[in-house]
Amino acid sequence: HLRLGLADYMVPTHLLFLERLPVTANGKLDRKALPKPDASVLQDSYVAPCSELERQVAAIWADVLKLERVGLNDGFFALGGHSLSATQVIVRVREATGIDATLKELFEHPLLADFSRRLEEKNQQIDPIQAELAKSLEALKRLTTEEIDELIS
Repeated sequence: HLRLGLADYMVPTHLLFLERLPVTANGKLDRKALPKPDASVLQDSYVAPCSELERQVAAIWADVLKLERVGLNDGFFALGGHSLSATQVIVRVREATGIDATLKELFEHPLLADFSRRLEEKNQQIDPIQAELAKSLEALKRLTTEEIDELIS
């Protein structure tokens, strides 16, 4: 029922029922006393990352989310990710891979396999452009000063 009105990343993947919520001496919810989610429940069908890019992204997710491992079928938000940790992931992915990932892409592709595939697509789009730029730069390097002046004027 929640899926009808909420985005995928907002729908809880698991529910934990408690007899009563822990409270502080003031009667407020004691968030630190809440039980931690069981990571084995969240990672029930582990599929190891295959490509180098998938392994890099999985390592970044695991580090940011403080998990032992992240598999291809794991969802970033299902593993406890949120907007701030997503920002950390995007920055680290850019640093590690040089691919200009966006928050929007992580929100739209929250599974590791899907997000990695999207990054790979972006990387393939960049490669032909970089090759063409390198080719053009080499051609420019071979020009004499007179030829460059003639092109500019």
